[in-house]
Amino acid sequence: MTSQTKAYFFVALAVLFWSTVATAFKIALRSLDFIQMLFYASASSLLVLLVVLVVQGNIPHLFTQSRRDWFGSALLGLLNPFLYYLILFKAYDLLPAQQAQPLNYTWPVVLSVLSVPLLGQKLTFQALMALLISFSGVIVISRGSDPTGALQFSDPVGVFLAVFSSVVWALFWIFNVKDERDPVLKLCSGFIFGTVYVTITMLVFSEFTVPPLKGLLGGIYIGLFEMGLTFVLWLQALNHARDSASISHFVYLSPFLSLVFIYFVLGEAIAITSIIGLVLIISGILIQTLKWGQNR
Repeated sequence: MTSQTKAYFFVALAVLFWSTVATAFKIALRSLDFIQMLFYASASSLLVLLVVLVVQGNIPHLFTQSRRDWFGSALLGLLNPFLYYLILFKAYDLLPAQQAQPLNYTWPVVLSVLSVPLLGQKLTFQALMALLISFSGVIVISRGSDPTGALQFSDPVGVFLAVFSSVVWALFWIFNVKDERDPVLKLCSGFIFGTVYVTITMLVFSEFTVPPLKGLLGGIYIGLFEMGLTFVLWLQALNHARDSASISHFVYLSPFLSLVFIYFVLGEAIAITSIIGLVLIISGILIQTLKWGQNR
């Protein structure tokens, strides 16, 4: 098996797992509130990341980080998993999965906008077009199953939270890319803080209970295949690929495959607005991606 073939194998696994998590969110939310779900997911992900560090032989590095590194981890952990998933899970609690999932997928375009003030980049015409096209998709999805009626969002709070989660993720990406530590070490350190934040939040605003088995398994599944293990698979794909461009576009299969799981597992009838809106969002992302390719 060639190195590039291994890259395709790892990216296929990552895309498959990411495609299932929107369905897992909704299943777990039937037994847990969104804060409890985040607690079990982040705790599970932290355990997985610690195991990965042990396997890599990098666990001693966890205890030799500088004070500045730990401060950075406290900030990254605040953004992800704490704020990002707290907002995202609440959005899934309010919206059908077929709406929340693509709305959250606007983060690459949001990233291009935030890169202007935070990274000193220019907002080009292509980036502006990508923004307009993707957010036209947001409007289409937000209208629910009626694409022809008067403009009325299906759930304004849920729509806002789903889109705002992409802002939080874009901020996390920007601060994360500036941190040059090992990716798994960096993510694990952030999840230590994030899990503490989530635990305090659960004790104050929710309650610690032994959940039904389905809810517990759902939280663990999310921790493994949304937050932890799949990130490692993605890193493996990048390490084996001849270049990131050769595998990066496969990620855009995930939201479409996700609709398949949402339809067959959750039983949601997929609205035409969800498909049209998702196509517009991905089109905007691809336009933005082409912009980056031309600048290299």
